This record gives sequence, C-alpha cells and structure tokens, in this order.
Amino acid sequence: MSKTKKNEFRPDDFVVYPAHGVGRIVSIEEQEVAGLRLEMFVISFEKDKMTLRVPTHKATEIGMRPLSAPDVVSKALDTLKGKAKVKRAMWSRRAQEYEQKINSGDLMAIAEVVRDLYRNDDQREQSYSERQLYEAALERLTREVAAVSGVDAGAAAKQVDDVLLSRAA
Repeated sequence: MSKTKKNEFRPDDFVVYPAHGVGRIVSIEEQEVAGLRLEMFVISFEKDKMTLRVPTHKATEIGMRPLSAPDVVSKALDTLKGKAKVKRAMWSRRAQEYEQKINSGDLMAIAEVVRDLYRNDDQREQSYSERQLYEAALERLTREVAAVSGVDAGAAAKQVDDVLLSRAA
C-alpha cells in the first residue's frame, strides 16, 4: 500500500467505477470491518441514488479510475461515427461481450457498444435485450461525456445524439 495510490483520488473528484459508471467521491472515512480498520472512499452515484464504499487500497485494483481526458472523450465520440461492427456470432455470446465491455469501465469499449447497437429509424427494430444493453452503454457514455465536458446530462446526450445522427446522414 503505497501513499501515491491512496492520494490518487480526493473528495469531490469524479471517478469511474467499472460496474456503475461515473460517481463522485463524497468523503474518505475509516470503518471497522471484520475487526480491521479500513480507510474507505465513499462514492455517491446521484442518478442511481446509491452510495458505495470502496477500500482505498483496493480502488485501482478493482479498476476505479479518474475521468477520461478530453482527448479520449473526443476519440470515443469519433468511434461512434464508425461503421457498426456486427459479428455473426450467436446473440447470447455477443450480448455477453457487450456486457463485459460496458462493465469494463473503458470509455472506448463503451463507445464501441453504443456504435454497434445504435439503430436509426429506417433499420430493423431492436430486441428487448439489445435495447437494454444499448441504453446502459449510452447512459455510461453520456455521464462521462457530461462530467468531462462540465455540462449537464441533457447537453451531453444531445452531443452524443448529434454524433450518432451525423453518422446516419
């Protein structure tokens, strides 16, 4: 447990937790768990009305990371402009891969899922599970774009929509 890892995140920082997306560190507190004193990050996910406690020494190990740099966000938005890569594998296998990409917390992987599952009006209807995965990926992408750009979720959603619509045109 080196000091650098501990001080990587501070209260009021936005962080990305792989399984839940963008949250804000509310505080760092000590807590007794199974007889051990542990220092914990208290992370709030406003949209989900959820609070998560993560041991400080495990944060980077579990994949918690700071927000992406603005250039990574623009690369992710450029990824959306690309042609959807639809594999010919069974849907259950593809769905599993999409789920893993979404839960990886990697912005580029999430952008790929949004790109691959996006349907414009003249394409066939999405199945329920396709729509669920698409919306989960879109939500994660939009939240991080909003946090990095310093805009609200609505403006970020419009920004992402504009990129997706420009691809269709």
